[in-house]
Amino acid sequence: MSGPVPLTGEPLALDLVNTHPSAGDLLTGPDGLRAWLLLQADRFPEAREFAAAELTDAVLEAARDVRAHTARALDRARHGERPPSGALDALTRAQGAAPAVRELGWNGTAVTATRRRTGPIAAQLAAWLAEAAADLLADPAVAAVRQCEAEDCVLLFLPAHPRRRWCSAARCGNRVRVARHYQRHRAT
Repeated sequence: MSGPVPLTGEPLALDLVNTHPSAGDLLTGPDGLRAWLLLQADRFPEAREFAAAELTDAVLEAARDVRAHTARALDRARHGERPPSGALDALTRAQGAAPAVRELGWNGTAVTATRRRTGPIAAQLAAWLAEAAADLLADPAVAAVRQCEAEDCVLLFLPAHPRRRWCSAARCGNRVRVARHYQRHRAT
């Protein structure tokens, strides 16, 4: 992924929405999607599997559609307002297009249960992302989701600390502090 590095470490649905910052789109092609999935792979084993698959323009479009519907629903839900029914319906349909099944197996000492999805890779990826969106939207914590306070930043985050104001202290926080310092000292 060339250019800006996406903010990661938030709930998966927020990380997905944050791939569309104020300056451009980080999912401009299948390679951008693969790079983003690989950034998620340490936290979500499914991401590594999707990144290893053949990512076509159809797969990219499916991910971008889920991102758009998630952003629309999240914009309202985080303010305690009813999300657009079209966005909720689209996320529900995306999950239904590749339902998850718990595949049972034996590892030599115990029964294992692994979630698997069937269908085309585009439907599987969209279902996985839409499920993450549904988890966030249905969580009461959605009301705590904030937008970065930096003037030119649109990234969202779920603060672990109530005083958190920026998507990243190293990214926007430092920029805002430097600008404030410059303004104070320029006036003298």
